[in-house]
Amino acid sequence: MSVVFAMRKVWVPSTTDLSGERRPLWWTVGPSGALAVLFVERRQLKKISYIKGWVGWVPAGPFDGVLVIRQPDGSVQRRTLEAIPRRPSHIALLPDARLLIADGRAGRDDTDAWAPNASVFSLEGEGRTTFCVGDDTDVLITDHGGSIWTAYGDEGIYGGHPQSAAGLACWDDQGQVVWTPNGRLPEWPLAGCAAATEGDHVWLAWYSGNRNGDTFLTRITPLTGEVVSWLSPVPSPDGLAVRGNRAILTRRNHNQRSTEAFRAELVGASWAVTDRHMAQVPGRVVLRCGQGRDGFLWLRAGDTWLGIEA
Repeated sequence: MSVVFAMRKVWVPSTTDLSGERRPLWWTVGPSGALAVLFVERRQLKKISYIKGWVGWVPAGPFDGVLVIRQPDGSVQRRTLEAIPRRPSHIALLPDARLLIADGRAGRDDTDAWAPNASVFSLEGEGRTTFCVGDDTDVLITDHGGSIWTAYGDEGIYGGHPQSAAGLACWDDQGQVVWTPNGRLPEWPLAGCAAATEGDHVWLAWYSGNRNGDTFLTRITPLTGEVVSWLSPVPSPDGLAVRGNRAILTRRNHNQRSTEAFRAELVGASWAVTDRHMAQVPGRVVLRCGQGRDGFLWLRAGDTWLGIEA
C-alpha cells in the first residue's frame, strides 16, 4: 500500500462489546469525531440471507441495544437503550449526548399523513421526540449545530413526500425542515451517495437522473446559505472527506475485502483525481461504509473501522 493512501486501523470491538453475542450494526461519526456503534444481541435479530454483511441483520420488533461511543481521545463510553421502536437505517449523534435513530423508509398513518420514522433518545436512553425525516433516505449526517442533513433515493424523490422530492434536505432536531435546494442544484438528484462535514460546511455527494448519470459534490454553508456544486471526479462514491482543496473518495467492491480509494484536488473550477489505489481491507465492505469528518474519512470494513486522511 502506498504511503499516500495509508489507512490506519482506528477501532475494533472489544470482547466486552461483543458479550452476549452482540453484533455491531448501525454506526455513525459525530461532528467532533466520536465514533458511535449500536450493538444488538443475536437473539433479537434475524438474518436476511440474500443481504450480505451487517446490513442483513434485522431486529424483530422493538429491541434493546448498547450504544458504544469511542471518543477522539480513545476513551470508550457505553449506554443502554431499551425498547427501540423501529428498525434503524441510520443513527446520528446530536448535541447534549442525544442519539437520533431513523428508518430509511416512511409510511403513511391512518389520516394519510407521513408517519414518524425517526426518534431522538436522551443521554439516559429515553425516547424524547419522534418525527419524519422523509422517505427512502440514502444518506444522513448531522452537523456541529445539530441539524440533520439527508439525501434521498429515487423511490423517495418520486414517492410523494414533499421534502424527499427535492433530493436533498436539512431538518432541525424537532423534525422541521430548515433547508431545501430551492433550485440551486445543477441537476435534479436521483440518489444520495455519501456525506461529510468540514468545519461549518456540509458536503453531500449525489448522482443525477440526466442521461449521463453525472455525480455531483455539493457544499452547503448553513451560516450563509451558500450552495456550490461540482462534478464529482469519481462516479457514485460511497465515502467522502474534504479538507480545503483536497478530498479523499472511496468506491467499494461490494461485499469484497477491498475498496478503491481516490485522492482528488480542486484545481480552478474542477475536481480532478490525482491518485488512486485499490486497497485490501480487513473485512467485507457493504452499504453505508463511509463517513467524512473534517478531512478524515472513516471506512467500515467488516467489524473494523479504518481511517484515511484527505
